[in-house]
Amino acid sequence: MGLFSKKGSRKGEPTRLFYACDIHGSEPTYRKFLNAAKFYDVDALVFGGDLMGKLLVPIVRDGGEWRAGLHGQKHHLTTPVELAAFKKSLDTLGFYWFECDRDEYQWYEGHQDRIDQKFDELAKARLAEWVELAENRLAGTHVRVYLCGGNDDTEKVLSALDEVPLDRVVNCENRIVPLDDDHTMATIGYSTPTPWDTPRERTDEQIGEVVEKLMADVADPSRCVFNFHCPPLDSGLDTCMKLDASVWPPAPLTKNGQAIYYGAGSQSVADALSSYQPTVGLHGHIHESRGLTKYGRTLALNPGSEYGEGVLRGLIVAIKGGEVIGHQFTSG
Repeated sequence: MGLFSKKGSRKGEPTRLFYACDIHGSEPTYRKFLNAAKFYDVDALVFGGDLMGKLLVPIVRDGGEWRAGLHGQKHHLTTPVELAAFKKSLDTLGFYWFECDRDEYQWYEGHQDRIDQKFDELAKARLAEWVELAENRLAGTHVRVYLCGGNDDTEKVLSALDEVPLDRVVNCENRIVPLDDDHTMATIGYSTPTPWDTPRERTDEQIGEVVEKLMADVADPSRCVFNFHCPPLDSGLDTCMKLDASVWPPAPLTKNGQAIYYGAGSQSVADALSSYQPTVGLHGHIHESRGLTKYGRTLALNPGSEYGEGVLRGLIVAIKGGEVIGHQFTSG
């Protein structure tokens, strides 16, 4: 029995994928991603990396009130309603938070190892909750959700994808997995080096080596979907501001008062799209570079990301017989 030969599948019809990436811990954005299965009537949800949030926010109890700092601003929360609203705003931004008293706050203050341990603990717990939510939401359907990390995700946190039995959720990182009876998918979550020195950066040459290792197991590349977090170099899918990595945090570089833009993608990914001519290339990483381009017959796309506003940017892609039958950018 094939992967989609179950109740709710569309035997003989195109396989419809919904693709999104770079939600960085945002609770409402992830829930929208799961809801996309029913809303857009698709057969599979594909995620392209960067699951984890970026900040840890301690909320300090002060008598019957609470205090917190965020983006250089102090927040004084005087009622449980204000506290709940603040926590909800952090969830939307994808930030992790925990309540503590002043003594506990001081125990963390100035100890980066303790802060990192707490961050990983909360990030892994949220990812485990997301996996459980996906299993529950998609139970009884033919839809599977394919998850992988990106350059911002740590291996320690991503281990949550392998620690419980999975039915609807597929950890597709660095693997070839079946999408339907006719198509496979190759997934790579790494990016080329960035000014932010993120956990899972690789040289362009190393990314190329991973591509070649994966594709050695693919019988027909024309019927393989590329789910590569890093977009192809100088493709229009990888355009972002150039940053000065000699300062922290990295600051935009300018020329004649104007920001300098450049392509931050991977030449190895571009070469792989050109040489293997896969069914389609699905990419992310550069949030502001939503768009599409072609490499020969192969369409490559980046839906972009606005996760911090709770907006899910995505793509619907219909494939059949190694061809893209149709595609549509989405936002909501």
